[in-house]
Amino acid sequence: MAEPPRRARALLLAGVAAAYLAAFASLYVQVPGLYGRDGILPARRVLRLSGKGLWEQLRDFPTLLWLGPSLGLDTELAMELLCLLGVLCSFGALLLEPLRDSLLFALLWVLYLSLYQVGQVFLYFQWDSLLLEVGFLAVLVAPLHLLSGGAPAWRPHDGVTLWLMRWLLFRLMFASGVVKLTSRCPTWWGLTALTYHYETQCIPTPAAWFAHQLPVWFQKLSVVATYVIEVAVPVLFFAPIRRLRLFAFYSQVLLQVLIILTGNYNFFNMLTIVLAFSLLDEEHVGRSTGRSKRKSTGSWPPSLGSFLSVLLELSTYSLLLYWSIQYFGMEINWEKRLLESKVAFTYHEFTTWLRAVTLPLVGLAFLSLSWEILAAMYRCACVRGCFWKLWATLQWVIFATAAIGVFAISLVPFTYIEQESHGKLWPGLHQAFGTVQRLQLVNSYGLFRRMTGIGGRPEVVLEGSYDGQSWTEIEFMYKPGNVSRAPPVVAPHQPRLDWQMWFAALGHHSSSPWFGSFVHRLLQGQEDVIRLLQVDESRYPFSARPPVYIRAQLYKYWFTSSAEGSHSWWRRQWVQEFFPTVSLGDPTLENLLHQHGLKQDKTPSRRPLAAVLPRVLQWLRQLCHPVPGPTIIWSLYLVVATACLLRALRRQRRGGAPPTRHKGPRRGDPADRGGAEKNGHVRRREPQERGESRACGGTEGCGDGRGDGRHGTKRKK
Repeated sequence: MAEPPRRARALLLAGVAAAYLAAFASLYVQVPGLYGRDGILPARRVLRLSGKGLWEQLRDFPTLLWLGPSLGLDTELAMELLCLLGVLCSFGALLLEPLRDSLLFALLWVLYLSLYQVGQVFLYFQWDSLLLEVGFLAVLVAPLHLLSGGAPAWRPHDGVTLWLMRWLLFRLMFASGVVKLTSRCPTWWGLTALTYHYETQCIPTPAAWFAHQLPVWFQKLSVVATYVIEVAVPVLFFAPIRRLRLFAFYSQVLLQVLIILTGNYNFFNMLTIVLAFSLLDEEHVGRSTGRSKRKSTGSWPPSLGSFLSVLLELSTYSLLLYWSIQYFGMEINWEKRLLESKVAFTYHEFTTWLRAVTLPLVGLAFLSLSWEILAAMYRCACVRGCFWKLWATLQWVIFATAAIGVFAISLVPFTYIEQESHGKLWPGLHQAFGTVQRLQLVNSYGLFRRMTGIGGRPEVVLEGSYDGQSWTEIEFMYKPGNVSRAPPVVAPHQPRLDWQMWFAALGHHSSSPWFGSFVHRLLQGQEDVIRLLQVDESRYPFSARPPVYIRAQLYKYWFTSSAEGSHSWWRRQWVQEFFPTVSLGDPTLENLLHQHGLKQDKTPSRRPLAAVLPRVLQWLRQLCHPVPGPTIIWSLYLVVATACLLRALRRQRRGGAPPTRHKGPRRGDPADRGGAEKNGHVRRREPQERGESRACGGTEGCGDGRGDGRHGTKRKK
């Protein structure tokens, strides 16, 4: 049986911690402007005391923010405290492997869920739901170090919980590919989506401008590659041949890296790559890190199993290539010297195919899960000692049951892609999904369903004035505005107001109720809201005095062409007025605020003036005020990278790889009573082992040198 992927699990858990760190730190710098008492959508209006007990409130609305008043904190400061706790815990887990514990990941999940519950529209993104689902699975995947005083490096059932990460990655990628075709978007069906995507995405990077200049035939070919990677390749996640799984891994990583280079999608792409770590095995990660313990032993002639494995692998690649050519009409135009492509199937044919494969794919996934469960049961049977065998079996039963439950419930959101298959599910699964839906344990996904901005990227431009005649544009730090300003690089930070401005431009302002509150706060000159636009207040044109009037105009933006020879990144055209001219006390604005329940809450704050915790939180807030979100996040990452580098240099100075020798057991330890570890559990030493120990003459380090977590012992004198 293959060596358990300890390093792949360690990479995955470190990646989840890194994603949590970015999410908490990014949200922390935006809490006052988004959710503060004078923010755009005050969070305190979501948490209304109803006279119920604490446990009833947690049951009806699960968030730790209910505990804020008992700590002397209002809702805003309580959110900041949760963010800081999340930053501290995720930073510690990223820096120190012993802290990547099941309990710590459970705390991180609870903290982010508590913030999600009051986040309203600014926190309702698919990657927030994805982070919560990944975070919940990390609780099952991570070992339990803190309570047990040191757990084995690998438990017999860990392959089962790690499989759930693979299943989540499959659901995410397969659904994202399918919805592009079920949406009937003409750009996805015409393979022209990427000719619009780079300039119409929310916050493009400078590389997006260059990608936009690529020829149309290459853009179409890129769409074909996207379909292959998102629809066909995910089936290989469950392949029994490791090289096919590695091919699937690198395909997913390639797609995500290209998205990172051309778009600012915060921590989403990083989190997707982290999920892909579940496809790796111990041998491959060991080779990549230079710590492989297995030497390549090529033999000739190859065994029948190796020959069949290679044959199946080559057949798979050939089928992928054949189907890509067949279903996307790929052919070389020798006259124009380019590769042409087009969709060679109809919508009806695709939906018929989807109906035919949805439930069989579920069956394939269930077979893969069953294999992992049976393999885990075999590993439990190999554990030495009756007590430890029973303990391993009990854990196997618990975690296998949990995995089957999560898998079964996840079928409800997964089959949203095909309604007939969705209707065939057992009604009990729908009820179970409805019970846990608010906890975001399993979710449906489908990214880039339709391509927006086909006739030009819609963009809302705010303008302020003192007299109603002379208007000055109000620039945002990240979203497009000034046509001469280069697109920024802000990932993994997510400027949530900029993202919502992008969504607001796609419709009427009435479909974005928060926009009226945003304009109202700017008219009031609320500093926390202004910092969402510009951290450096000197760049805000109305820093000295708030504007008397504000209006919003709708423009269409396009990337400039390399043939134009322009020094600008964008060109734009005015379309229409997006939001009418308003001022404080304007009836139009007052009606909007009253209609959506956004009138300013004049209830006095319950925060004790002399409380220590609020004053500490306010002091930390003042320290972070002048620092942009991306700077904070990358500074934390740099500290972790520096610490890891120093640790590696120190280890190298001591003589290379980490020592495989371990000191003898302390008196009273299980190994001192004649035991050693096997499969993470204590067993009695066999006579042959005792003989080998005598042959060692009582010296240390008589192990097999594999460094797999087993402890060598001294011969007792």
